[in-house]
Amino acid sequence: MAETTTKKRGSRKVRKGVVVSKSGEKSVIVQGERRERHPIYGKVIRRFKKFHAHNEANTAQVGDVVTIAETRPLSATKRWRIVSKPEVN
Repeated sequence: MAETTTKKRGSRKVRKGVVVSKSGEKSVIVQGERRERHPIYGKVIRRFKKFHAHNEANTAQVGDVVTIAETRPLSATKRWRIVSKPEVN
């Protein structure tokens, strides 16, 4: 008797960032930002990190704000893929 259960994947990280570079065909570098408070002085500090992301449709351009999600390793450095790109108003 066949069961129709679907296996649910674990939750994957989702980040939002700005495309800062196009590094070849179907690849972009997305810069993410997080804000944290300095432990002693209390000032809010902006910390940045770059993520290599897969751009399957090749639609993201430099300066676009995109949402990226964690995925399996696609190359030596790519572990993220572009999920959505907001429409231009």
